[in-house]
Amino acid sequence: MYEVILKRFEQPDEIRTFEKGKFEVVRIGGMTIGRATYEPGWKWSVHVGRSVGAKSCGVEHVGLVVSGRATAAMDDGRVIEMKAGDIFYIAPGHDSWVVGDEPYVSLHLMGASDYAQHK
Repeated sequence: MYEVILKRFEQPDEIRTFEKGKFEVVRIGGMTIGRATYEPGWKWSVHVGRSVGAKSCGVEHVGLVVSGRATAAMDDGRVIEMKAGDIFYIAPGHDSWVVGDEPYVSLHLMGASDYAQHK
């Protein structure tokens, strides 16, 4: 039998919330896909890292920026800005924050299962 499954982020399987943001998780076809939504002023090390006891994000990400702008600040000192339409790969060992006064939204195709998990 051929199967088709439809899901929407409006009804995610899980929502991970934190100050100034949320991460919605959808599990489908053996994959875990996430949608990150961060308000202006959000910073990973402050709003996620503190709650998981980490100074930098240890998750490997592949995703797509839907709207807004954010940085990926690598532990080696490189700072890359991402904007709507960018497809990104970010290795473990980074901080991130929203740039400007527009909310930032991105889809995460890799790393979503482990992102913002409380210990």
